[in-house]
Amino acid sequence: MLSRLGYRILMPDDFAEARLASPDLTPDLLLVDERQLAEVTAEEESSTEKPVPIILLCGRQGATGADLRVIGAVKRPAGLHDLYRLMQQVFEDTPRTTPRVATQLRARCESKSGEWEGRVLSLSENGCLFRTSESILLGQMVQLELALPRGESIAIEAEAAYQLLPDTGLVFHAVAPESREALGRFVSQTILAP
Repeated sequence: MLSRLGYRILMPDDFAEARLASPDLTPDLLLVDERQLAEVTAEEESSTEKPVPIILLCGRQGATGADLRVIGAVKRPAGLHDLYRLMQQVFEDTPRTTPRVATQLRARCESKSGEWEGRVLSLSENGCLFRTSESILLGQMVQLELALPRGESIAIEAEAAYQLLPDTGLVFHAVAPESREALGRFVSQTILAP
């Protein structure tokens, strides 16, 4: 799924082979099982390159030690959302905590001033980009009802957090666990779709 989000993931042997063709190739980040951290340390000590940030895959105890290259740790087996959150911290100036997918979902919006239709242009577990002919003021709270595929509908309270004219970025508030699960499932399925 990470490769569908635009990340190029290489296993150590594949990276070594790619480096033969391009000797200047360097990794931007390492995903390392804690049980193999010593191997990575030995390889890096023989290299003169600057240290590469590491996300550690570990057991229930979490990360141990004071290796300054380790920027975060996730429990094995690592899930998409856990890895994505940490990877965003390394690669993005304004990181997202959850993956976002492009959509064209119908949605109904309601506020004190009335009710209207619109389209969700992108969606994550935490928010969406909403297009409508009605204006939504920054900071305004609205009720959003999303029509997901297979007839599933989710009602969510959202706040207008930013504008990408003519669209409005909505941040979801107090999302019920079953709604968050449905959103996560939709995002994951969309990423994996051919």
